[in-house]
Amino acid sequence: MAATSVLFLLLAAFAVGGTNAATFTVRNNCGFTVWPAATPVGGGTQLNPGGTWTFGVPAGTSSGRVWGRTGCSFNGNSGRCATGDCAGALSCTLSGQPPMTLAEFTIGGGGNQDFYDISVIDGYNVGMAFSCSTGVGLVCRSSSCPDAYLFPSDNTKTHACSGNSNYQVTFCP
Repeated sequence: MAATSVLFLLLAAFAVGGTNAATFTVRNNCGFTVWPAATPVGGGTQLNPGGTWTFGVPAGTSSGRVWGRTGCSFNGNSGRCATGDCAGALSCTLSGQPPMTLAEFTIGGGGNQDFYDISVIDGYNVGMAFSCSTGVGLVCRSSSCPDAYLFPSDNTKTHACSGNSNYQVTFCP
């Protein structure tokens, strides 16, 4: 009986640890193909106009990023992008090269809260909207957008969101 209880508790712990705390849906509203990328989870994909890409992010994920790459050409998992390139990989494990508009997030930081923002500190390459299901919607249509971090000491643009939220990233809002 005791061994069964311990096994049940271990299985329950693994099930909770493996669940996604947030779901990200990325949509391409541009009239051109965008290759969104996401680190440290997600990777990357090709997203034709009107397409969507959905991936889960586990609790405790800090310093996450989503960005759009443009002007890409891939053969399998290797190639190059004019903006946001991540060492020539389709599925990114490294952050992209500027210029790139960034959606930044921390999932499960500070209790039951997530934190998110848009940054153009590393440059601007494509318009972006970023929102969570329980927070403020951010929109950035130019390199001087008021909703985005514009320079390194700008520390007023981070927003909080309830944990276990759904996030939307839209290119060309």
